[in-house]
Amino acid sequence: MTSTLQPAPATEAVRRRGRWLALAVLVLAVLLVAVDATVLGLATPFISEDLRPSGTQLLWIGDVYSFVIAGLLVSMGSLGDRIGRKRILLGGATAFGAISVLNAYATTPELMILARALLGVAGATLMPATLALIRNIFHDPRERSLAVGIWGATASAGTAVGPIAGGFLLEHFWWGSVFLINLPVMAVLVLVGARLLPESRNPDPGPWDLASVVLSLTGMVGVVYAVKEAAAHGPTWTALATGLLGAAALYGFVHRQLRLPRPLLDVRLFRNRGFGGAVLADLLTVLGMSGLVFFLSQYLQLVQGRRPFEAGLAELPAAVGAVAAGLVAGRAARRFSVRAVVSGGLAGVGLALAALTTLSASTGYPLLGAALLVVGVGAGFSFTVTADVILSSVPKDQAGAASAVSETAYELGAALGIALLGSVVTGVYRGFAGPPGTPSAARESLGGAVETAAGLPPHTADTLLTAARDAFVHGLHLASGAGAAVLLATAAAAWLLLKNQHLEETA
Repeated sequence: MTSTLQPAPATEAVRRRGRWLALAVLVLAVLLVAVDATVLGLATPFISEDLRPSGTQLLWIGDVYSFVIAGLLVSMGSLGDRIGRKRILLGGATAFGAISVLNAYATTPELMILARALLGVAGATLMPATLALIRNIFHDPRERSLAVGIWGATASAGTAVGPIAGGFLLEHFWWGSVFLINLPVMAVLVLVGARLLPESRNPDPGPWDLASVVLSLTGMVGVVYAVKEAAAHGPTWTALATGLLGAAALYGFVHRQLRLPRPLLDVRLFRNRGFGGAVLADLLTVLGMSGLVFFLSQYLQLVQGRRPFEAGLAELPAAVGAVAAGLVAGRAARRFSVRAVVSGGLAGVGLALAALTTLSASTGYPLLGAALLVVGVGAGFSFTVTADVILSSVPKDQAGAASAVSETAYELGAALGIALLGSVVTGVYRGFAGPPGTPSAARESLGGAVETAAGLPPHTADTLLTAARDAFVHGLHLASGAGAAVLLATAAAAWLLLKNQHLEETA
């Protein structure tokens, strides 16, 4: 149902000479998405101060990108199978750059939310295309493992480049500049990719089923929105109705895929235990980590008082650990076992998150840096190996579907994590005991409290900031503890589900 490479001569050329250069182009797309995701967290305090969003709007700014991208990944992966993965990758990268400009110049919270949603539409075209092209370009399993490791390491490197470059820009320019750094990366990707990347598509794909597209998007957005609303405001009728609509749409989507001769997504892929286990591990891992990732920059800047560039450098150990682990993960999985590497990595992340429940406003950097390093190493091992398992569990002609499902799990986990764990932090924060007459803006976000304190007498400002920071840190403790529980449970599940799974040794 999905792609096969087009003419044999192009395939042979990539196989012999250009496959590593093609990979270099593909990882630029990964870098584009990773940088964008990380600079948003760093810029959040500045966006909060300038646009004055409510606490709910701030969460929407953080997670609407993931909502949209999770709902459209399968559809865009299928579209790439039909019109060509190279074509949709380059078109999506161009749109990503253009919409980044809209993000940079947003003037209201509503416009920022819309810009992030449109960026999700463009982003949905990028990730499935890159993984599927890797699956088709690299035929040797060991080379493919290394290519997937480099792919994952680049994503991790983007998480380091984003905060450092973003921190530098935030100290010298306005917050919108952090989104404009997407433009040069996009330009290089499009200009070089047009020459180096081979095209791949399904030669007989069948029609692009619009009903399936609508059901997929409605189901994903409906379910995630319901979870977010229930976490923030309790089980309201609106959340219940939206959740039921989303669940019904997903049921209809699965039922329709089983009936279509050439479905948008072959849901029978989940009968493969390794494939299903790897997808579930990715979803739960990202869910458990998302609360920490989203609020860490605010902790470093607004609680510990670090400058943006310094906060970016403080997050570097996680990226360094992930890059190092990603490059050797395939070799480790072949020497030991898939489940040992994945479960061990996830357990390490869980223990590191548990250690972060001891954070305070005065916590020294050695504890935080060590915990972030362990998080990076564990995530690097786990994500690289599960991506390899997902790609090698299906035939080459189903690489597009497999890649889309893998990325959907990642983005859905991010959306759910920010919705659930982010709502925990926000809910705890809003209840802090500030001085009498504390404005509502100070209770909406920590950035709002910092801005409010700037206009108060020194003693009142200190009282307000101490109470607000203590409440924020307490919320971060709960989110880290919940994330640790999720990661440790996922490590145990991966140990069972990935039993007897092995990476391919030969083509």
